[in-house]
Amino acid sequence: MEAWIQSLVQPIPLWGLFIIIAVFLYTLAKGADILVVEAVTLSIRWGVPPLLIGATIVSLGTTLPETAVSVAAALGGRPGLALGNAVGSIICDTGLILGIAALMRPIPLDKTIVNRQGWIQLGSGFLLVAMCLPWSSLGSVFSEGGRLPRWGGWLFLFLLVVYIWKSIDWARKGEAPEQEETHADSAKMPIVLLKLALGMALVILSSKVLIPTVEETAFRLHVPEAIIAATLVAFGTSLPELVTVVTSVRRGHGGLALGNVIGADILNVLFVAGASAAVTPGGLYADPKFFSLLFPAMIFVLLVFRISVWVSGTHMRRWTGFVLLGAYILVTLLSYSR
Repeated sequence: MEAWIQSLVQPIPLWGLFIIIAVFLYTLAKGADILVVEAVTLSIRWGVPPLLIGATIVSLGTTLPETAVSVAAALGGRPGLALGNAVGSIICDTGLILGIAALMRPIPLDKTIVNRQGWIQLGSGFLLVAMCLPWSSLGSVFSEGGRLPRWGGWLFLFLLVVYIWKSIDWARKGEAPEQEETHADSAKMPIVLLKLALGMALVILSSKVLIPTVEETAFRLHVPEAIIAATLVAFGTSLPELVTVVTSVRRGHGGLALGNVIGADILNVLFVAGASAAVTPGGLYADPKFFSLLFPAMIFVLLVFRISVWVSGTHMRRWTGFVLLGAYILVTLLSYSR
């Protein structure tokens, strides 16, 4: 789809590209707005905390771009891009996006839910690294790399089903969220679900148009190709999470934003990397740079988030945003220096 869109935008003059970007930034924001409102409504109607709705339904919707890009890359014989997109999105989601969200305003923390989902988030990151390690020849990891086997991809997809099932089960056993002022009492469930799907569709389709359009604009303005490759792929596929999280925080639904980031990190391992490995004969090859830089960077950012939650009180404060954003910038600078 992106190649088709790229072919459509190439003949368009530069001023036309700016108009397209403006229009689809608006539809992206509008879609995120609908998504957040209906997700909160759904959480009230089902008696499920917004954080869990964000960690499951919303995250599934906003990680679809990563999944589509990674699976297409894997099927096209580019496993490094598929795995790199999953790992890079985790670094971007946790460091950049959650960092920005925390800087906007303090995010309320339900320690029971955040810790439970957060340990799954961290555990997923460690599991991905462990599955990629060449256990029979660990000494060669920095020279020959490793591999996420195909059976490991199917294992991740199985764990994805277990994760969603357990999240719903935990939600049923927990307390219902406080009633917020929404249209939850009057809206019919099919309408709520339809609007939720519409919001997801607007977010995903808008990002699909924006990525090749911004890329073409960058080429026209003579931005170096290396800069585009280093930023647009991971950042572009994380654009739905960024817009959804910022919209959630702006509307006062910090729990939904936090759940979206935690859930997106889990799904980047179980869904994105899992689906990509499952469709690739021989699994996904992880070249040495994953073990020398990308995997350590991913674990570092996840540990920063875990420690931040541990030392925080009832709210994630703005200083946490500075720490997470600083960690992301540090990882990015190290990436460029390497």
